[in-house]
Amino acid sequence: MDGKNRLLMQDAEEIAGNMELAERFRNSTVFITGATGLLGMQAVFALICMNRMQHCGIHIVAMVRSREKAEKAFGKWMGGKDLTLYYGDVSQPIAYEEQVDYILHGASATSSGYFVSHPVETIQTALKGTENVLEFAKQNAVKGMVFLSSLEVYGTPDATLPLIDEKAYGYLDPTSVRSSYSEGKRMAECMCASYASEYGVPVKMARLSQTFGPGVAYEDGRVFAEFARCVAEKKDIVLHTQGNTVRSYCYTKDAVAAIFYILFKGQAGEAYNVTNMDTAVSIREMAELVCGLYPERGIRVRIEIPKDVSSFGYNPEMIIRPDSTKLSRLGWTASVALPDMFRRMIEDSFLF
Repeated sequence: MDGKNRLLMQDAEEIAGNMELAERFRNSTVFITGATGLLGMQAVFALICMNRMQHCGIHIVAMVRSREKAEKAFGKWMGGKDLTLYYGDVSQPIAYEEQVDYILHGASATSSGYFVSHPVETIQTALKGTENVLEFAKQNAVKGMVFLSSLEVYGTPDATLPLIDEKAYGYLDPTSVRSSYSEGKRMAECMCASYASEYGVPVKMARLSQTFGPGVAYEDGRVFAEFARCVAEKKDIVLHTQGNTVRSYCYTKDAVAAIFYILFKGQAGEAYNVTNMDTAVSIREMAELVCGLYPERGIRVRIEIPKDVSSFGYNPEMIIRPDSTKLSRLGWTASVALPDMFRRMIEDSFLF
């Protein structure tokens, strides 16, 4: 496939080439919420490629809210036997009537600005949406489900800890509207663990670090997309903080593979950090890295701190290096380093 999404589809084919995962999905129905989001879309593509490359007979049900976004994401496959679109909002009960084997629940608010401007809706999507998906999973007696959570559940961890495992929780201010996302994810995880315990729903939680690669929307508001736009538009990268926050990242292909491993090999009611441990850098270092990858664009990093930085919805400054050892024990490994993560995202989705 040539054009804008060539690398995106290349990644989907690499996931589909995993014979172990393909065999586990064979002749199953997979229901995906948030299917037009970055990871939901990549998961759909990977499963379609499994059918094409390995004749797996997978039926994918993509739950979407917008027909326009669905047509843009899946236009060439709409109407085919592989893919069914289910239009709905997770804030409402799911009325899909056919049997479902596996669920990937990725519907969520994703913009920091939205968390601040719409904290009530952010919380409701996390709680009511996850409850509706869990009820749907219980009714279908599914074989497996993964809830896409976030490393933001850790809040501001102890900066002296070299690595953050799945039990190393930090401070969160419940009176801050920015905490609507983090607290919402925390409570949704507790709901998943509770459904696993009380009703036997085989749900696991994937705690995702910031994840990017081909397929990121040009207008995405997250920091990696802002840096990519600066490259595309030949504009300096302007930081509104000192950029001291340190965190790690994950490539989309690696994250989708991790979700699949957690689905099949993870323990019900448990959470798994999904991150590339070798990518931990500060925001400032990452900005300098991006500028250095494209010296011909002539851009540099500038610091301009506004009077009211809170309106940007940034997290407090922190150092968080998540430990993905628990996930690696399932057989997963990260394969793409930070420079290549940016190159593949920028050259597939921004420089075209």
